[in-house]
Amino acid sequence: MRHRTARRLIVTTALAAVLALSLAACQTTGDEVTGSLGTPHGPMTDADWRHALDVWGSRYHANPGDADAAMAYGRALSATGERAQAVAVLEQASLRNPDNRPLLGAYGRALADAGQYGQALKVLTRAHTPDNPDWRVLNAQGAVLDQMGRHAEAQRHYSAALKIVPNEPDVLSNLGLSYALEKKLKLAEKTLRRAAAQPKAKPKVRQNLALVVGLEGRFAEAERIASADLPPDQAAANVKYLRQMLARQGGWKKRGREPYVPPPRIGNQASAIGNAKPPDH
Repeated sequence: MRHRTARRLIVTTALAAVLALSLAACQTTGDEVTGSLGTPHGPMTDADWRHALDVWGSRYHANPGDADAAMAYGRALSATGERAQAVAVLEQASLRNPDNRPLLGAYGRALADAGQYGQALKVLTRAHTPDNPDWRVLNAQGAVLDQMGRHAEAQRHYSAALKIVPNEPDVLSNLGLSYALEKKLKLAEKTLRRAAAQPKAKPKVRQNLALVVGLEGRFAEAERIASADLPPDQAAANVKYLRQMLARQGGWKKRGREPYVPPPRIGNQASAIGNAKPPDH
């Protein structure tokens, strides 16, 4: 019983942070940042993002009506933590290009990344049409609905996206996390394993799978999954953090809230497990 209580608290706080990361990471509706010559760029480093800020920021400020520049600049701003500025840039660009659906998609995701979920849903609804749905927008809508606690609706959006792109790992990953938010950890694990098995699966998909396996109490297996993409010390730090949260569940009841433990780090990004401070209860 005590273990289930701890797991329930972790799911409602930690996985919300994971979904927030997934929402930002799955944005590929034409607003990818590319190299300065327009060729697809590999995995972005901090230096890459700073370079993108300079390149696309200059292009955007020279012509605020340039939708491509606004999308790339907004994405770079979001990636470097300037979420409010990203929203402002994409809002102005969308006012100048009201019928540009990829731009509206980018604007809606930026709103969601900034925590403005209600407005994000309104904008994302305008980013595609029922007769021409965009799976990326459906995926983003699902993630926003999950953040709002509307999991059944979110799962319908993921299912609609999967009809367009069966076995798309980003969609399957968000669907798995949605199940986890409903405490359906077995179904979450099954879905995330399916996502991780796809050739295009990104490292974050396997990290999400490792998190859910850890929530089920299989820490050694979670560490093995996480170690596939992370240095062993960083993978172990994530699992250690999860163990600490489970071990301290007795104290949560006494104090009326969860203790905040500084999160471990994953490369240049805070661990999804500890990405947000636990809320007051």
